[in-house]
Amino acid sequence: MKLALRYLGLLSVLAISIGPFLWQFMTSIKGPGEDVFVPDFIPDDPTFSNYAAVADVVPVWTFALNSLGVASVNVVTNCLGAAMAGYALARLKFRGRRLAAVIFASSILVPFEAILISLFLVMRGLGLTNTLTGVVLPGSIAALNVLLLRNAFLALPAEVEEAAIIDGANAWQRFTRLALPSVKGTLVVVALFSFMFSWDDFLWPLVVLSDQEKYTLTIGLAYLQGTFVQNQRLVAAGTIIAVLPLILLFLLLQKHFFRGVGEGAIKG
Repeated sequence: MKLALRYLGLLSVLAISIGPFLWQFMTSIKGPGEDVFVPDFIPDDPTFSNYAAVADVVPVWTFALNSLGVASVNVVTNCLGAAMAGYALARLKFRGRRLAAVIFASSILVPFEAILISLFLVMRGLGLTNTLTGVVLPGSIAALNVLLLRNAFLALPAEVEEAAIIDGANAWQRFTRLALPSVKGTLVVVALFSFMFSWDDFLWPLVVLSDQEKYTLTIGLAYLQGTFVQNQRLVAAGTIIAVLPLILLFLLLQKHFFRGVGEGAIKG
């Protein structure tokens, strides 16, 4: 009886989690004569023409390429920058190291909206408004990623690093040849988080961009919804286009992701 209740609970959670996505996907392939507001998971006249219609009316693939470029750059900058900062906080000894770690941890508690105006003024002062570079910079090194890698580097045995020091390895050699290979799982987590947050970001690109050709996909989807306010099939198709890359990326890297979560977990 207990086992049946457990499976019932799991199936309920699965339905709540997957149900809306399936409904959205089925809506995106419904024909023009079908009611999109009826929860019909098997369309009578399935068609993929809605996806082509989205691309014909708005430059959704241009938006997607812009998002891909921003997300890819953020993955690289976070993996490199957060790894170096995390290693410095975990393994190097310098004055103010604990204070720096506290500052990184405290910055997570600050809502992005609280610094939005300041960031915009900085970007305007640098001449980076209405550029994809201006979209990338605020998220190029996230404090959460620094803390994840810091805790992963703390798990590295001190004896191993001491042996490397005795062998004459400098800090950069210890970082690249010893520390980085030991936190591959956490780097995958950082890469996934960075890609996901950049791909899904809406508020900052909306504030900093004004040229439609430079819009990211999230802004483009809002524009799509305004354009096709009476055609929910096209809105659903655009939503699936936005979500599908994240699902595929997670499926490809899920084994490394779960290993990295434990590897870089924040220890109390």
